[in-house]
Amino acid sequence: MRTFDVAIAGGGLIGASIALELAQAGLRVGLFDSQQPGGEASWAAAGILSPAPENAGMVSSVPLGRASLAIYPQFVESIENLSGICAGYRAKGTLEAFFSGDAQAKLSTIVALHHGLGLKAEALSAEEARDLEPALSSELEAAVLRPDEASVDNRALTRAALIAAERAGAKISPGSTVRAISRKQQICDGLFVGEEHVEARWTVIAAGCYSGVIVGAEAFAPVRPAKGQMLALRANVKIDRVLWSEQVYLVPRDDGRIVSGATVEYVGFEKGVRAGAMHKLLAGAIELAPALADAQIEETWAGLRPDSPDHLPIIGPTDVDGLLIATGHFRSGILLAPITARLLREWITKQSVSVDWARFSPMRFVETTRTTNL
Repeated sequence: MRTFDVAIAGGGLIGASIALELAQAGLRVGLFDSQQPGGEASWAAAGILSPAPENAGMVSSVPLGRASLAIYPQFVESIENLSGICAGYRAKGTLEAFFSGDAQAKLSTIVALHHGLGLKAEALSAEEARDLEPALSSELEAAVLRPDEASVDNRALTRAALIAAERAGAKISPGSTVRAISRKQQICDGLFVGEEHVEARWTVIAAGCYSGVIVGAEAFAPVRPAKGQMLALRANVKIDRVLWSEQVYLVPRDDGRIVSGATVEYVGFEKGVRAGAMHKLLAGAIELAPALADAQIEETWAGLRPDSPDHLPIIGPTDVDGLLIATGHFRSGILLAPITARLLREWITKQSVSVDWARFSPMRFVETTRTTNL
């Protein structure tokens, strides 16, 4: 029987970051993934680092996003130093473009919302926006610059984080399917990896949208897959910042590629790439930066994000001693990896956390179910 201080189910960026934090704290860490670690949502993401809420229901996650964005430079530097891999971190901000006739009204609303949440946002005229990003369309009406936002090459970062975690002492096991948690009444003492019982004082479920199929974790991690289709373009077009419109976003990479995404669909665990989605992404990309009409389509793909019932992360301890959850990050998994890892390390080593995470407790779903069944 293999024994660890901490056993982690899931080898995406969240799991790798947790493994790295805990290994650096001197704990014996085992990480288990059913396939090659890093091959699911972390591989498929765009790598945008924005704490801005997508809708009113996600406002409560803004402080968590801000805390994670603040430590991202340190997070990337540590991983790059340990792994020797460049993560493609670009702290150049986001420019959100508006094309409709009511652009000025939308502009005022968005700037006011961001300022109210403690986020920087600067209104720009169409001319000012094109001075910053000449590739933008001449049809642009107005724009908002969010200067503190950034992006990262999520594939490179995830690969680097896994290498860094291993070099820090974590034991990573690819091709190891976590079937269930091992539970004795109100104590979790590890995982069942296939038929093997892996013993651990602490068990972390960080398997993305697959967290809910791990027997014993489903009540605490009621996540479902949110499919996102994406494509990568290559063109002689210079884009420095993340560009965003109502239709699409464009994320430049250091290697010259421009990533475009993303759709949100609830179709189970299906990951096919569809013509309609590609048409929508291409139309939005060309509307935003017309010179992309001549771009080469270099790659298309789809990934499955882990979405919770309230679209908020699920992070923290359960009422089963030793069992912690770190999933449900939806479209913010890359952004929230550093703070998620830090909070779990703090809880495991000190039983306290530096950022209030009560709103993201996995117990919110269990308590709701209990109340409903009364």
